[in-house]
Amino acid sequence: MVSIGGMDFRYLGNSGLKISEITYGNWLTHGSQVENDVATRCVRAALDVGISTFDTADVYANTAAETVLGEALKDERRQSLEIFTKVWGATGPKGHNDAGLSRKHILESIDGSLERLQTDYVDLYQAHRYDFETPLEETMQAFADVVRQGKALYIGVSEWTAQQIRDGSALAKELGFRLISNQPQYSMLWRVIEGEVVPVSEELGLSQIVWSPVAQGVLTGKYQPGQRPETGTRASDDKGGADMIKRWMDDDVLTGVQKLRPIADGVGLTMAQLAIAWTLQNRNVASAIIGASRPEQVESNAAAAGVVLESDVMTAIDDAIGSLAETDVSKTKSPDSRPA
Repeated sequence: MVSIGGMDFRYLGNSGLKISEITYGNWLTHGSQVENDVATRCVRAALDVGISTFDTADVYANTAAETVLGEALKDERRQSLEIFTKVWGATGPKGHNDAGLSRKHILESIDGSLERLQTDYVDLYQAHRYDFETPLEETMQAFADVVRQGKALYIGVSEWTAQQIRDGSALAKELGFRLISNQPQYSMLWRVIEGEVVPVSEELGLSQIVWSPVAQGVLTGKYQPGQRPETGTRASDDKGGADMIKRWMDDDVLTGVQKLRPIADGVGLTMAQLAIAWTLQNRNVASAIIGASRPEQVESNAAAAGVVLESDVMTAIDDAIGSLAETDVSKTKSPDSRPA
């Protein structure tokens, strides 16, 4: 039914860069929800289980997450790591040029990110969202210059539509570099990239690095239909967590998720491992991003690497989730304006 190996590595897009099937990400945790010493232990746990790929963004905790990650990795052999960060969101005092994908913001932001991450370069620099307020030509030229300056080895995007990826990829090629990745939300419950983004990415040589493979924790099965979420969970967080997860806090969805429990048990996985492994069955997915507030979460979730789910298991998952999964391709989109 399922074969389990150790940490595996996949090529990122049509490039020679290999990354770990599991990426450690520090959105919502480092510099905000967990203390720095715990964050460092989580990074250490990631390294111990073979994770070499780390994803962050300048906007996470308003730059603090990059600082924490840089400190945690500073004594590691740089060549053995793949460090990713992003640009677009408002940072610093959030002035009129402190957001977006303008040349000014990109070139200033990469320098700030490198300083905080304590590295001379990042392996992947990503457009965190599409910027409707800056000409795409300007954005791509700035990324080309970042690559030529050696400050980023590769360029990717996040939550771009299929057409935006196509347009950006064409400009990148004209400027002498390639887009090699997209970072979208993807899980058993959120499958909007399958209709257009994945086919275009396969055509153009991009891979997906997916975030929220456990749907903000819903696919772990800890939320029961008809019951109030326990204190301390994301669904009970009135500082933003509850808003982010509310689309799935529906009894029909939660009932469907509980049908996954016997499937996970049958293949010897936790529900979280099953959810993460499911995303990795998509051949266009290079890596799934996991976060953690405790080191033991890293070790447990990383065990999803190397898992092969047989066709009967994939069919059983589809039967359990059914029409509860969101597949509307129009749900893949960036905000129309920059964050204030």
